[in-house]
Amino acid sequence: MINSLLVANRGEIARRIFATCRTLGITTIAVHSDADADAPFVAEADLAVRLPGNTPAETYLRIDLILDAARRAGADAVHPGYGFLAENAEFATAVTDAGLTWVGPPAKAIAAMGDKMAAKALLAEAGVPMLPTWTDADQVTGFPVLVKASAGGGGRGMRVVRDAEGLAEAVAGARREAASAFGDGTVFIERYVERGRHVEVQIFGDTHGTVVALGVRECSIQRRHQKIVEEAPGVLPDEVRQRLHEAAVAAGRTVDYVGAGTVEFLLAPDGDIHFLEMNTRLQVEHPVTELTTGLDLVRLQLLVAEGEPLPVAATPPAVGHAIEVRLCAEDPAQGYRPATGSLHRFALPGVAVEFGPLAGPGLRLDSGVVDGSVVGVHYDSMLAKVIAWAPTRAEAARALAGALARGELHGVATNRDLLVRILRSPEFAAVDIDTGFLDRHPEVFAPLLPADQVPLAALAAALAGAAERRAAAPVLAGLPSGWRNVPAFPQVVCYALGDDEIEVRYRFDRVGALVEWSVAAGTTGGEPGDDAVERPAVTLVEATPERVVLDVAGVGRAYRVRRVGSEVFVDGPDGAASLTELPRFPLPTAELAAGSLLAPLPGTVTRVHVEVGRRVAAGDLLLTLEAMKLEHPVLAPTDGVVAELPVPAGGQVDTGAVLAVVDPDLEAPR
Repeated sequence: MINSLLVANRGEIARRIFATCRTLGITTIAVHSDADADAPFVAEADLAVRLPGNTPAETYLRIDLILDAARRAGADAVHPGYGFLAENAEFATAVTDAGLTWVGPPAKAIAAMGDKMAAKALLAEAGVPMLPTWTDADQVTGFPVLVKASAGGGGRGMRVVRDAEGLAEAVAGARREAASAFGDGTVFIERYVERGRHVEVQIFGDTHGTVVALGVRECSIQRRHQKIVEEAPGVLPDEVRQRLHEAAVAAGRTVDYVGAGTVEFLLAPDGDIHFLEMNTRLQVEHPVTELTTGLDLVRLQLLVAEGEPLPVAATPPAVGHAIEVRLCAEDPAQGYRPATGSLHRFALPGVAVEFGPLAGPGLRLDSGVVDGSVVGVHYDSMLAKVIAWAPTRAEAARALAGALARGELHGVATNRDLLVRILRSPEFAAVDIDTGFLDRHPEVFAPLLPADQVPLAALAAALAGAAERRAAAPVLAGLPSGWRNVPAFPQVVCYALGDDEIEVRYRFDRVGALVEWSVAAGTTGGEPGDDAVERPAVTLVEATPERVVLDVAGVGRAYRVRRVGSEVFVDGPDGAASLTELPRFPLPTAELAAGSLLAPLPGTVTRVHVEVGRRVAAGDLLLTLEAMKLEHPVLAPTDGVVAELPVPAGGQVDTGAVLAVVDPDLEAPR
């Protein structure tokens, strides 16, 4: 039996595995990088071993260090989680050679499915349907195609190519990204199916020869070929579901599969299914299967690793519907640019359980972060998975969207608004979804907070600030906020909201009632600009440093306000706003050269595509920045000449560093 388990992973999945271990009485052991020393998963483990360094290559990808940690902590088993070494056959072999129990499929099965080209050939012989596939760009006979990494998953290394002209660069870019993420730059090319749906079957095998399908998950809504919304059971005709189950079980039996695995398929509009890949590990989206089958998949992994037979011999019926979203630290409106910083507040209302089963309709949270967690640049941007279960799909979507919309997520940009708009879209409700959903529906990228409601949020921030100052006043604290000898003169506060600047002016009367207010965009103080807008009359019902209630046209509107330094976070009935209060008398700063492009977050410049003196057009690729395991293109903002390239390929940069300068007025050298 397993008595002490080391989880060779981090974040949310480590916490998820630990939760099951606690119910089974198994001692938990964490390994952690220096960057993760204060992470929740480390604090929750019974024992923890430091892996010196920060990057995955220094820490979570070091087989020798992990096995040494297992020896020092007295582990008798290792669980790889997902990502990092989870699908590394060498790691599985090293664990078993060290006399430890490997909580995963046999190394032989991992190796067979790890090389995706070899896996396709093997499973094609078993009758699993395949897409046309090539290993050489010169062999491609038609477009569009998809370039994919052979050794990895999670969308990393994937590129859609629609014509021959862009194929070579797509292959090169995919190789770089795959090598960085998985240590293997091998890629292949397969036919891209337009309007295809990404569906997958959870399979489970034991050492007694049983391989069973545990249902179909729908994973079509993706960004950059990475799933962000998943659900079970997939809404499919029974005949298609049966074919998927049979093909997935055939794949598992072909490689004598043991443990948890997922067989992924592309479902074409005509109902044909095509094998994509087999993931020899627990999937990120496994909670939706757990909530609709009543099975704890981590518990099954541990029991199977101990040699026990599966408690189910056939596909169990799905009960109700579960939907999961991946809440990520990123800005979808800026090309999904990852976000870093301190997560000052992380709270979602109505969460009934973390990492476990639900007793009825409700929300489950599987999170790697808590209030105060620091989001760095070394790892994936996912903060948490939020899962809703309900008797029907519509109820689950509504509950999940409502909880996300009312959540307090302060300090780091997230994709929360995008997720809510997807869940509330008519197309999602009608299951009119496929892998191109986000490309066809740009409207879901709009912020939840409508533009016409931003002034009220800014006013709430200003009034909460006034209340905070009065509460902290050392003298004359009983005077109304803003009391002055000339009562007609308003109070003024300026905020930055993203790239915009807004100014709020408000005035109280002698008894503290709000008598007027206005908002101006793009001003910095002094008299209101021409774009100042008088707003409808608002009655101030309540104002404390943390809560403001406004009566607008007879409707009370409550705002929750939280200040951290100069940052002000406002959560209201229509959405959230993250404001930065600007100083009344800003200090002088060094002036940047016109046309400067700044690093949006720390990272590494992997490639420089132009040289100084070259004329470029707006949108041309200048260089590539790698951060949080993904490549981010840096594009010319305008036509001009490249005047400066201060960072060479391979150079490390911090947030705000100048990456390039494009001068629109400079003449290119002749």
